[in-house]
Amino acid sequence: MRASKRLLTELSVVVLFVAVCAAGSWAQLKTINNPSGGMIVYGPVEGQTTEAGAMGAVLRSLHSEYGNKPEVGKVFQVRGTNSVAAFFTLEKRNQGNMKVAGMIIAAKASDHVEAALVSDEASRFGTTVNPMLKMLFDSWHPGGVPATGAASSSQSAATGEPAALRPYTLPDRSASVSLPDGWRVSPQSGMGTIIAEGPNGESAYLGYPLVASDTNNPSVRQTMAILQRGGLRNTAYAKALYYPYGGDLGRTFVDLVQMQRKLTGQNSVTVKITSENPVQFPPPWRCARLAGQVDANDGTGVKEMNTVFCSSPPGRFGGYMNLAYHTVVPVGLADKERATMGAILASFTPNEAVIQSQANAIAAPAIAQIHEIGRQAEQQAAAVHAAEDAHNRSVEQRWDAQDKQNQGFSNYLLDQTVIQDNYNGTHSTEWNQTADAMVKSNPQRYGYVDTPNFWKGVDY
Repeated sequence: MRASKRLLTELSVVVLFVAVCAAGSWAQLKTINNPSGGMIVYGPVEGQTTEAGAMGAVLRSLHSEYGNKPEVGKVFQVRGTNSVAAFFTLEKRNQGNMKVAGMIIAAKASDHVEAALVSDEASRFGTTVNPMLKMLFDSWHPGGVPATGAASSSQSAATGEPAALRPYTLPDRSASVSLPDGWRVSPQSGMGTIIAEGPNGESAYLGYPLVASDTNNPSVRQTMAILQRGGLRNTAYAKALYYPYGGDLGRTFVDLVQMQRKLTGQNSVTVKITSENPVQFPPPWRCARLAGQVDANDGTGVKEMNTVFCSSPPGRFGGYMNLAYHTVVPVGLADKERATMGAILASFTPNEAVIQSQANAIAAPAIAQIHEIGRQAEQQAAAVHAAEDAHNRSVEQRWDAQDKQNQGFSNYLLDQTVIQDNYNGTHSTEWNQTADAMVKSNPQRYGYVDTPNFWKGVDY
């Protein structure tokens, strides 16, 4: 099965570059066989006289073939050559949404322009890009630069090529990423989110959720009014993020981060966004690529940030999901590690099937509770003389059910589980790993508690 997947991946990458050739960009395409996988191609680009034109022609060919615009990083000079290069990612919608990452390089010769591409499946690219660049420059001498000079330049593109990366998969198999040696994955990671830290102050927050409530929604405004009157204390509503949906994505990202830090007792951060560009993503998501600098005001100094931030439309009651794919690196290391951070970001791959299964498990009890409330409300409505009492009970039950649902979702984000001690008749909230160990070691004593069975004042 694994071999079949590998074969399909390699065939898909081959088709990717055959498409470029067929589109007429390259007249003399040359392919380098790479036994380790991935694809390496190079050749002159017809009808182009500049490096930018050559890179644009190739990228347009990819866009035309797959109906999806490649996401391209910053263009940089390949040291030791007259070449320029950029990293890119592409999700191939007509091939199972396979995510490919790669690097495009262009160089101007005396009477023409040449270009090269190295590419692989996104989850592998961090570990295969270095060997592929070496093989490329051993054969391709753009602009007449000797192989030795070009090969050495592959070791320091943009004053720092991607470091060797190793694949990592979360224990719950909900997401994977490739990271350099010395990086540590936070125990808070899980359920589609990976938080990782490097040895020199680098960090990555991948698939990081920022759940908010749209202040334009009447139901949300009602909740906010109750909170202002002192109600709903010690509930999930008191710890929620309230923010209008639909505004500028860069501003939304900064404001939500600041609000979340305030709620969790952290100091504010200073964020300066220098560029914001829309990113194509399947509807109804809105996404933007943000670049700039951030200072956490914690003594670690200013860091360069690169972020993809996405927001989905609100639901019926105003709640909406935001996801951040965010990397930061100290500004003193940015030139050296920028390519590595880009490769980490490109390698992140969520397992949608696992995430959906986990979300369904959390949502199912709450949905059942909502249906039950609806059934009860219909029966109560039939008794006209008790309409007011029925309404009050329904509202109270709805608030209580939503409290439980929000606490369950909060536990989901924090990687926590509620368990019951059958001997003492008590509940406690534990980290998932601790809870699993307790239940497995003594299943007669300990058991998991579903969301509808949470105790008010103890579990939520």
